[in-house]
Parts: sequence; structure tokens; C-alpha cells
Amino acid sequence: MKAESLTRRRPIVGRCCWPVVFAFAIAIASVAQAEEQTPKTADADSIVAPMVSGFDRFARHDELSPTLAGALSISELSCVSCHASDDPWLQPKRGPRLSGAGNRLQPTWLKQYLADPAAMKPETTMPHVLSQLPESQRGEAIDALVAFLGSQQQPFAVIKAGGALPVVHEFWKRGDADRGNKLYHTVGCVACHDPDPDYETVESKPSAIDELIEQLDPEEIADLGLASEARRVDSVPHGDLVSKYSLRSLTMMLLDPTKTRPSARMPSLRLSPLEAADIAAHLLRDQTTKQIEIQSNDAPQSRVEQGRALFVQLRCAACHDASDALAAAPAQPLLKLNAAAAASCIENPAGEMPRYAFDDDQRNAIRARLNARRIENHAAADEVDFRMLQLNCYGCHRRDERGGVGRFRKAYFETVGHVDLGDEGRLPPTLGGVGRKLLPKALAAVFHPKTVPHRPFMTARMPSYSADTVDPLVRGFQEADRVDQSDAVDILPPQQEMADAGRDLVNTGCVGCHAFRGESLPGVVGIDLAGTTNRIDSKWFYEFVLNPSAVKKRTRMPTFFPDGKSNRPELLDGDVRQQISAIWAYLRDLDREPLPEKIETVRSANYELAPSGQPIVLRTFMEQAGTHAIAVGFPQGVHFAFDAEQMRLAIGWKQRFLDARGTWFERFTPPADPLGDAQMTMPAGPVVIVDENGGEHEGENAHYRFRGYRLDAAGVPTFLYDVAGWSIEDRIEATESGTLRRSVTVKRTGKIRGETSDRKLYLVAHAAERLKPHGELAVSDRQGLTVTLSEDLARTGTLRRSGGVDQWLIPFDSHDRNTAILEYRW
Repeated sequence: MKAESLTRRRPIVGRCCWPVVFAFAIAIASVAQAEEQTPKTADADSIVAPMVSGFDRFARHDELSPTLAGALSISELSCVSCHASDDPWLQPKRGPRLSGAGNRLQPTWLKQYLADPAAMKPETTMPHVLSQLPESQRGEAIDALVAFLGSQQQPFAVIKAGGALPVVHEFWKRGDADRGNKLYHTVGCVACHDPDPDYETVESKPSAIDELIEQLDPEEIADLGLASEARRVDSVPHGDLVSKYSLRSLTMMLLDPTKTRPSARMPSLRLSPLEAADIAAHLLRDQTTKQIEIQSNDAPQSRVEQGRALFVQLRCAACHDASDALAAAPAQPLLKLNAAAAASCIENPAGEMPRYAFDDDQRNAIRARLNARRIENHAAADEVDFRMLQLNCYGCHRRDERGGVGRFRKAYFETVGHVDLGDEGRLPPTLGGVGRKLLPKALAAVFHPKTVPHRPFMTARMPSYSADTVDPLVRGFQEADRVDQSDAVDILPPQQEMADAGRDLVNTGCVGCHAFRGESLPGVVGIDLAGTTNRIDSKWFYEFVLNPSAVKKRTRMPTFFPDGKSNRPELLDGDVRQQISAIWAYLRDLDREPLPEKIETVRSANYELAPSGQPIVLRTFMEQAGTHAIAVGFPQGVHFAFDAEQMRLAIGWKQRFLDARGTWFERFTPPADPLGDAQMTMPAGPVVIVDENGGEHEGENAHYRFRGYRLDAAGVPTFLYDVAGWSIEDRIEATESGTLRRSVTVKRTGKIRGETSDRKLYLVAHAAERLKPHGELAVSDRQGLTVTLSEDLARTGTLRRSGGVDQWLIPFDSHDRNTAILEYRW
């Protein structure tokens, strides 16, 4: 479905923008005319206040205390970069490092940004640096600053290939905008940034709360305390990325954001080099001329030195690191500031004061924090809350009824293969009580870039952070969530009878949703329980297994101990504590214990799949359909395999479906083979692009992009893929008469590179060494496959021979949506 555009209440500034507290040197300020020393204010309706993510989402709706909102604003606006304070909550975010600005940022963009930051990026947290200067002096000051920043050259990091990290030569030139578009909308970028309004998301069932909100009016929503759940979460805008970055500089920034933004407000999403290049190609897709590198600085040295002096005088170094640029003397300490002064950074700035476009909410919050002076003895829970607000963890995660993925962003959070696991399987987990759940080392490992995800079925990725950045969170979670451990569960000594009982118990229910050492029952995609005892606290484990919903609201985990009683009274005398301890003992020794009996049984059983009721869809490896095969079996006894690498209906067959042994347990060796008879190799297709003279564009046709598949209510898959400017929906199902019915819908989404008016799009209805008409609506080949079309399509088709192959081609309207229905009979 096409996702709803996230209409914003107000434009939003990115977390990766430049918060700077600038004060002009007296030498520069003294030359200004008196009337120009008072900042020029725009029309009130056009002023857009600087944005802080946590402030805009929570403080503007009275969900933060005034002093907390003020502390967050002071920190994120980097006020303490100039106004010193030893309060750890107020330490400045600071701006990006400028030591490599010369080969990272476009000179033209720098000029425009310095001339008017808010015009280039609405709601930027950078004040107008040069607004105090007379118009006649601003141009020269901008040229000098840009010359200095252009001299800040720093080699890009050399990315070395490894066994798990292939690196293509000059990978920043290899980005694919289509791949980047999908990555951008699935790995987590849209948790903060705007999605594209025309990006199509997979239909997913709304949560119970979302369904309730849809039925209530605003007053009822407020009365039920659901206002935070119902409202939109504003997006962090990118600004003018096209004029700011080159392909290389944006790729390198996405690959390692903290290299230039050590504050980590822009996190790393663990992208590979090619993935970073793909997303950069998507974000810069509107560049008319692809700017691969930033042009080198050719300003005279005298201009560079003039800019260096201005960089120091204007206190740029208070927030930005640059080579050979020392910070100027600090301004008055924060504790000595008068929040009620007639002229201040907050309101009516004059002279050396920075110019911000604060609104009343922000002014009141900052004044509240300044008036409170120093606040001592923050509780651990408060420390965690504040750090999560700074890093915008609440953009994805929920903790203590705060935050979580915004209601209108949930559609972009998917599972791999679009398996329906509910919100718990596709949205980032709640962090309530996480300090009790995870052991300290496991909690710290969550943020490490090399940690393997425990939820590989989610497309969204947990960002990685440096230890320094998240150490307050790791320590804070532990301190805030830990309770007295004196009543912790006694995990019994490792005795064989305990492990055997634990294996029996997990075989009762756990195998239905979880994997064990990478093995599972067919269709199971839950968290692998291997390593559980190295990650999870034993007491939390006991409480969760005993009563899952009491520990984690709205969890899908069922209870196997209703009313605190075991449903296996014959094991360990029905003692619940002993039984849960036995499960723990089994999981602790899982690497040495046999797999659960049901998994062992399936492994040793007949692996024939027999569809009944609904189709069976199985990703596998098949000799006839390649390593990206998707086999689909129907109760009607007609089956097919789709090649998701070449986007082709590869083979059809009848009667028995498939042996899945190689797919489930033997790592694709041997390949899965059809068990039935009447195997039929299907024609290539479904679409080609040809010139009027008959020449095919094989290079264009090879650039298919598979986007997965969706299942309808009957369990029939529709395959989704793109090719050279067209989006294709390909649905194939069995009929009661023993045929395959195929519906191919082609929709124009973009322009083909180098496209000319003599290029056409055709449906390949049939293709074989030799074809002959079979009545007026069908064509047959020598192996006995007959393809039938509707009358309106059949009469437009033509038979042609190309490359030793006959093709039955149906012309499509290259500028419209087309749907064709084909029937395969053999």
C-alpha cells in the first residue's frame, strides 16, 4: 500500500544539524551601524524555532517538567560551549567536526548556509552567525570563512575488506538508488526522517490501540490518556543534501556518522559500504550532475588566514573542531546568567549575543532551568530518561509509557519476508525493565557494531554507538531497574535429570515459536534461545516464563503455567520453580544437549510437504530455479517455483509438491526437487524493453530489483519487483482445472536512463525455440505448454524471432498502468 505522508505540524531540524553559540568579536561589532545592532526580526508567522527532537515530541505537550525541558534545550543547543557549567546534564552536544569540511561539504552550500542558516535548513539549531554585520561586510566574511573551511582537508577513511565485509573498489560510485530507496525505508532511517510519500509499504494489521484510536474522537482520546499514542511524530528534515554533499562524502558520513558527529545524535545503522552508497544515491537522486567529489579549495592563503581569524573571533571553535583554530575566551558562566534580563540569548539579543528564533515554549523552559540553578542528586531512572531524550532513543523504543515508534511510522517497520509476527516481531522492543532483563555485558554488547542481532527477522536495525556515548545508559539501566536479588531464583546445579526435564518442557511449547542452535520447526522465525543464559538474568527469566504478560505488556508469549500451576504435573512433581529451573539448566548446556525432540523428529522424518487448505510458500534452492527459488504448492495439485534473482516463473509441475529436507536441515545440499510429475519449464519474462527496430536492452532488463512478496487472505503470494522504471506485481495461482493463472500488473514509476521515444515495453506472453498459434487466443510450444490471453490482449500480440527464439509479445502502454491475465496449461 502507499504509505500515508507524514504531514508535519511544523518543519523539523535534524539531530545532525549544527548547534552553535556564536558571539561576535568587539572589533567586528563596533563597525556596525546602530540600527543594525538590533537583530532584524522576520514576520512572526515565518519564524521557525530551533528544534530538539525530545523537546518537540514531549515538552510541547506538557509531558516533560519545565526544568527537564530546559535542561534538554540547553544541552542540545550547546549553550555551555560558551557559558561554562559543571552540571553533567547540561554538557553541550556541540556541532560536527569541521576538520574535514573541505572535502566533505560543497563550497556553494557553505556560502548559502552561512548567509542564512534557517533559510537553507528550517528549524536549524545554528543561529544566524553574520546577522549583526552590515550587509556590506557579510559577503567578505562569508568568503573568508568558506576559504578557511575549504582548507580543512582530511583524507577519507580507507575501508578494508574482510571475510564478512566485501568492499567494492570506489564503492561510493556504485550506489543504486532503487536499492537505497528500500534500505532507507526499512533499516530505520524513517524512524526519524521523512519517508517518501510514494513509497509503498506492506499492508499490516494495526495494533489494538491503533484500531481503538481510529474509532475515537479527539476528546475521547485525551480522556483515555492516548493523546501521545495518537499524534504524529514530527520528522527530522535532511535539509538540502543535494547541494551540500558529494556522493563520496555523503556515503562516508552514512557509513560512520560519529567520525564527523561525535555527539551520536546521528547514529550508525551498521551499513555496509555498498549499502551506504545505495542510500546516498537515493538521497542525492535529484542531482542533475552527479557530484562524485568536492572541488578542491583554490582560495589564496591570505583569505584562508582571514577566515581562520574570523573562525576564532566568532567563537566557532566553541562548538566545532577545526585544525589550528583555538577557542576564544568563554562567556559568562551559566550560573551567573540573569534569565530575566531585558536583552539575552533567549530574547532580544544584542551586541555579541547569538541570534536564535526561540518561541515562547523554549524561552519558558530555558528560563525555568536557569532559575532552578544547580539540581543535585538525579535518580538513576532520571539519568536514563534524560540520555534517551538526548539520543532520541524514544524515536524507536518505549520505556515507562514514553516514546516508541510513531503511529504513522509503524508501516515502515517490517519483518524479513513480511512474516506476520505482530508489532512485537517488527517494532523495536520496549526498554521497560531492560536493566533487570539483560546482564551487564549483554546490555553493553547491544550497542557494539559487531554484535549479531538477536532479532534477525526484523528489517530495522539497532544502531551502534561508542562505549563513551552509551555508558551512562548501560550503567543507568542497571541501577534504575535492578532490585534486591536476595530472592533470585536458585538455578540448580547442572544435573543430567534436570536438563532432561528441561528438554522435555521446551519440547511442549517453546519449539513452537523459537529456534535452538539455528534449528527450528518449519515456519518458526522467533528468537534463537541459544545463549539465553549468557544474556538474560535468571530472576527475570523465571518471572517472564511464569507469567509473561505481567512482565511484558501485550506480549505474544503465552503462559505455560496458568494460575501459577504446571500443565505437566508428572515432571519434577509438578513443582513450577523446579520446572523453570530445569528449562534454564537445559538452555545453559544447550551446546552439549540434544535438540528438542520435536525438532529431532522432524529432522529424521519424511520431509514431503503436502499442501492442504492453503498454499505452501517455501524459500529454497532448486536446480531449476536457482539459489533464490520460492516454491509454491497448491491444494489443487498444481505447483510452481519462482526465481527471485532473475524474476521469472521458472518451472511448473503437478501432483506431489516438494521434499524440504535440503531446505530445512541440510543447508541446501542437495537442492530441493519437485516430487510430482509433468514438470514444465516456463518461458522467460515477463517483460522486456525493445527498440522499434527490435533490439532488446538486455542490460536494462538485467537490473531487476526484488522487493519481496505479500500473501493475500487465501495465502497466494504476489511477487513484487522493479525493472528500469517500472514496478511489477506478479500473482500466480492454481485453478481447479489444473492450470496456473497469472496476473501481471506493470506500473510506471520512473524514467529509464537514457530513455528515448522509440523504446517500448512489452509483455513476453510466451517464448520458446518454436511457437505456433493455438486458436485465436493462445500460443503453444513443442513441449506442450499453451499460454492463453484475454481477447483484447491476444489480438494486439505479435510473434517475432530474436536470437534463435520465438517470442509472443504484447505491447504495453509505457506511460500507464497495465494488467495482463495469462493462463498456463500443459
